[in-house]
Amino acid sequence: MKLTSESRRSTRGSRTYAALAALGTGIVLASALVPLSAQADPATTYYASPDGKDGGHCSQAMPCSLERAQHVVRPAAKRGDVTVQLAAGTYRLSDPLSFDANDGGGDHTITWAAAPGAHPVITGASKVSGWSKSDAGRGIWEAKTPEGLDSRQLYVDGKIAPRAAIRLANADVTPTATGLTIKNPALSYLASLPDQGRIEFESLGDFTNRYSPVESISSNTITMAQPAWNNNTWGWDTVQNSFLAGPSWYLDNSLSFLTQAGQWYIDPDQGTLYYKPADGVDPNDLSIELPRLQSLISIGGTHDNPVEGLAFKGIQFSGTSWLGPSTHGYADQQNGTFIKDAYDYRPADAFSSCSRGCEMFERARTSWYQEPAAVQVSAASRVSFTENTFTNLGSSALGIGNDANATVTGVGLGASDIDVVGNRFMEDSGHGIVVGGVLPDAHHPSDPRMTNQDIRLENNTVDRVAVDYKDNSGILSTYVTNASILHNEVSHVPYDGIDTGFGWGINDAGGSNDYVDRGYYKWNTLYTTPTTLKNTRVEGNLVHDTKSRFADGGTLYNLSANPGAVVAKNYLFNISGVGLYLDEGSRSMTWENNVVQGGSFVFTNAYSLRNNTSDNVIQNNWYNSGGVSAPNATAHNNKLINNVKVSGTNWPQGARDVICAAGVAPQYRTSLNANQSGLPGCPTP
Repeated sequence: MKLTSESRRSTRGSRTYAALAALGTGIVLASALVPLSAQADPATTYYASPDGKDGGHCSQAMPCSLERAQHVVRPAAKRGDVTVQLAAGTYRLSDPLSFDANDGGGDHTITWAAAPGAHPVITGASKVSGWSKSDAGRGIWEAKTPEGLDSRQLYVDGKIAPRAAIRLANADVTPTATGLTIKNPALSYLASLPDQGRIEFESLGDFTNRYSPVESISSNTITMAQPAWNNNTWGWDTVQNSFLAGPSWYLDNSLSFLTQAGQWYIDPDQGTLYYKPADGVDPNDLSIELPRLQSLISIGGTHDNPVEGLAFKGIQFSGTSWLGPSTHGYADQQNGTFIKDAYDYRPADAFSSCSRGCEMFERARTSWYQEPAAVQVSAASRVSFTENTFTNLGSSALGIGNDANATVTGVGLGASDIDVVGNRFMEDSGHGIVVGGVLPDAHHPSDPRMTNQDIRLENNTVDRVAVDYKDNSGILSTYVTNASILHNEVSHVPYDGIDTGFGWGINDAGGSNDYVDRGYYKWNTLYTTPTTLKNTRVEGNLVHDTKSRFADGGTLYNLSANPGAVVAKNYLFNISGVGLYLDEGSRSMTWENNVVQGGSFVFTNAYSLRNNTSDNVIQNNWYNSGGVSAPNATAHNNKLINNVKVSGTNWPQGARDVICAAGVAPQYRTSLNANQSGLPGCPTP
């Protein structure tokens, strides 16, 4: 039997009462007048404030710092539930906050919560002030920053400001095995620029968003830093051979590119930040935050000694910047996964021979990395996030049970009984929420305690995330057992809304014959047992304004076998491309009672008779544009039953019921929510 913390306490209390009775001493104890099972463990409250001290007992009269509060609550949690109440204000961290097994409540819960009516902000950023007009160019201002401090993000009045950049036409440059050949004479000035090693080439393809650092520029040649360039020019949807005709190319991050209002550039060596506000705007009148930390919160123990019993409520998490792409580039593979190593088995002619896949690239799939999150949870159970705000974070906002290579602790996976309820995610560089890993221990754990399971994402608002790493979906759940993604609203994202699964069916029992053909299993394991991915629920979500930058993918999307999964009663509108997308290996799923308004209704990637996109039921859905693309449906046993195309928005009552119930519950709605006052035709709550 699985005991809750309350039932564990009750059991202990009953045993203690029985032991007292068995003594037969005739002594009556006041505490024994009622069974101890009926007595609640004491709840203790400690207090923190932005100007709290690093000493004392964290009383209401003398609140302490966050770091001191951690130290004080550890022994208190052994006696009962503990709350650390955060006063209003901004808590500026000099180092990330780390919560290990000693910081959890065990059978009890330690809750870090906003004081009543307060809005505490935990940030890894510093406020920038002291702006003056610069000689660097018309309308540019500058401010001093600590020498050596670098960043990929700047937050201006709560928004992610774009780095200085210029757009390249595809005819301006030609990719080569070592970099770019400049074809447009108007770009000859690039060879004279200072700090050429800070410039990056950015490419937006069909589903990838790639960054490659420049090594040097001379004459008409841009030499790219390695191995980032090699990694961006082999595999799929590469820089030089994108699936998208006419990919978007940019050069980012040079002071000379700072010509557009709202852009910025930082010079770490000189300790100078440059910003170009709109005409007539003094940046001293703006709230400008420069991040100093790459991660903000790390919650992780070990698989032998996990973190247990932590809760966070009503807190804003802000102010990070992930610097990895500045050094190793971002050789994006899909949805926040990338490669960064030098592969000695990469073919010497990979630029030409492997620009759309090859056997040696397939071999490398088991060495991919995940984008690290600003707030990380791994090797942990009974952790909850309720009514928090995750904003102005320079990578994925909240990462749960990700691979070890994406964690501060170096211990990945192992997340169970995690609740994420009623939070807001906006103005973040990567995913709003990413759950699960992609490496072998994620799908076939070498230790069962690594299994990610029982994850609940409910009533969250995810709006305008993936601002910088545009390949990231709003919510991603990979190899997870019992993931519940319920009544969230996901909107204004460049890629997919909600994605589940991973692996293209490669790791499913029996593998994929498509990847037999590609030579993958000559180097990697062909599994005979299922993965940990099963029993996913994606239900009641409101997803809109998706796919603004990429053609591939779907607003609701799945990869690989997901037995027992149900995708139901979701409402999609104002979408681009495919609404319901069952990609390679999607298997044993039910997709029903969804409403797809706009875009194309459904796609099952079963063109190949060898990829196991099979045994799915797609039934009782409503849509009003596009159609059904389900190649080889009979051969793959994909059943499409009673799906109804309507004219315009003349939805039948069943569809209207789905529309009106989709999205976050009324008590969690904010101005970010499309359904805050009731969707058209729905009763106002």
